[in-house]
Amino acid sequence: MKVIVLFVFVLGALSAAGEDLIAKVGQKVTLNCGVNSYRKSLQWLHGNDVLFTVGQTGFTRKGTAELVQRSVVRQTNLEISSVRETDAGRFTCLADGTRHEHSLVVFSVSVSPSAVLKPNDEATLQCEVKGQPHGCEVKWQSPNTDSPTNPSTVQLKPVTSSHNGAWECIVTCGSNKFSQSLTITVQEPPTTTKSPPKPNGKSEKTCDTNCGNDDASPRLLGLAWWVWVAIGVGCLVAILLMVCVIVLCVRVKRRKKRFLKMKGQQRPRHKKYCQCDHPTAAAKPKQGRRREKPSALPLHPA
Repeated sequence: MKVIVLFVFVLGALSAAGEDLIAKVGQKVTLNCGVNSYRKSLQWLHGNDVLFTVGQTGFTRKGTAELVQRSVVRQTNLEISSVRETDAGRFTCLADGTRHEHSLVVFSVSVSPSAVLKPNDEATLQCEVKGQPHGCEVKWQSPNTDSPTNPSTVQLKPVTSSHNGAWECIVTCGSNKFSQSLTITVQEPPTTTKSPPKPNGKSEKTCDTNCGNDDASPRLLGLAWWVWVAIGVGCLVAILLMVCVIVLCVRVKRRKKRFLKMKGQQRPRHKKYCQCDHPTAAAKPKQGRRREKPSALPLHPA
């Protein structure tokens, strides 16, 4: 009886043994449950938060954790997309009551204040590991070395040209190994060339790539040729404007005179009656007053 109980305990311990996965921020990762099928139920947990519960009929109930929005159950495996640092930790798969433990390690690399630096600047390289189980090792490998020798945090004080290149953060957890690179660019200041000193003891001023361009073009009265061209063009434009103004004024005056002339011709004239050369008709002679006939005398009765 004791042998059977011990065998069942060892078998349960072996079945519960999971795997350790390492992922970087933004990556996609798949956690294997440990079984290919189940009979009654399948459940995935992140720590103590229930993510998914799949019943015997295949209906899936989702939890309320934020991780649920970025994960999905495919058969018996849990697939997580766009891994974040908060996703690190312990995952448990319960298949018909059998537990299968897994751990997810999430790491990210960063540099502050910037990946583009100048000599004598200061910078900090950070390789952060979340959900780190026991036995994991984090180191930085510089561009000039063949093996990682720096700790998880590297201080560049001061920045030199030897720091330029690809830095690699290497995370080792048992047999699992993962790395991510970070490129540091060190910008060298522009070089200046100095001419040898003259025999009289005076040295010429420092010249860069644009030195000598000022005296390359001929000058007249201390001004470059393009300045004179600009002055000539400006004068020509001014003359043309003056000519246009004068022509417009002349045309306006002409139109005004023409308008006044036409207005004067349209004034109303006095009526002139026709005076004929024919002699006037002779005036009619005046007729005297006709003598009135005497009225008849009244007849009186005899």
